[in-house]
Amino acid sequence: MPIAQPAPTVTLEGIELRVLHLPLVSPFTTSFGTETVREVIVARALTADGDGWGEIVTQESPLYSSEYTQGAWDVSLRFLIPALLDRHTLAPEDVASVLEPFVGHRMAKAGLELAILDAALRAEGRPFGQYLGAIRDRVPSGVSVGIQRDPAALVDTVRGYLDEGYVRIKIKIKPGRDIADTAAVRDAFGDIPLQVDANSAYTLADADTLAELDRFDLLLIEQPLQEDDLVDHATLAQRLRTPVCLDESIVSSKAAADALALGSASVINIKAGRVGGYLEAVGIHDLCRVAGVPVWCGGMLETGIGRAANAALAALPGFTLPGDISASSRFYDRDIVTEPAVLEDGHVRVPTGPGLGIEIDPVALEDMTVAREVLRR
Repeated sequence: MPIAQPAPTVTLEGIELRVLHLPLVSPFTTSFGTETVREVIVARALTADGDGWGEIVTQESPLYSSEYTQGAWDVSLRFLIPALLDRHTLAPEDVASVLEPFVGHRMAKAGLELAILDAALRAEGRPFGQYLGAIRDRVPSGVSVGIQRDPAALVDTVRGYLDEGYVRIKIKIKPGRDIADTAAVRDAFGDIPLQVDANSAYTLADADTLAELDRFDLLLIEQPLQEDDLVDHATLAQRLRTPVCLDESIVSSKAAADALALGSASVINIKAGRVGGYLEAVGIHDLCRVAGVPVWCGGMLETGIGRAANAALAALPGFTLPGDISASSRFYDRDIVTEPAVLEDGHVRVPTGPGLGIEIDPVALEDMTVAREVLRR
């Protein structure tokens, strides 16, 4: 276990799940499709010493991942939560082992683990960042820009984010919307830190097209090929000067170790939900740090719950590239926390209060809830 000082045990009395619908300020388009409303599950751990909050970052449809809202809802209520309630008293670090018999469902497991961690750390009065091993009180903020109507519209959108102070731009690409879009942004804004994200939209047959991106001096190209194509990624990496970063392929410490051993990536994007939780995310961070491989924290359009947790994670020493930890207003006019993340000189602050350091806005939470269920012992 990488955590120096484990969290205290909790006496788990119940867990509440809510499905939320949060309208996005503008449509968000990737190679997987377009979102106008973010559907997400919020988990609340009910313990003898107070409540804790977590976020299950699935989407409505199984496009980014095989996990999706209704699947996470079902497996959590039928299997995962009953297993945790049967244990009753447990340390947050034991959640993963309690849930290990149930194959997959990493996003659901991550959200439940986070809720229990938040409850334990709140009761102890310890901030989540301190628990994980954060060394910074704020983290540089990059922004992820979806595919726009055309290159000119993309340039206008990027200009707006640069004016707001974001320190790194990531643009989504897919076949037919790659070279011209990237060229337009690079030509318009010179040597800004720029990277592209393909979300598995290409195959090795597209290597020549992807090699054209080398001329734009990108920080990296993220997940160009399918998530199970570690061998093809290794082959592609030999063809490109641009560093290859893996996202969807990295579902565990084992997957990260395999990717590094094969030469499939020279940068890794760590998303806590995708790998099964923040403790597993710390393990991947530690592995990459020993290997001298830079990591950064990806985003899943989180609410203020997940955004606070991601800021704490990104404050660890191995996170040397700006992550997708934007201000809440990048995606939402209204968040479910009382003090949404804001951008300050291109950075987002790491919350310092107990646990995740956030407080839930009960009115916003109720307004955005479309389903709710509570399981108790």
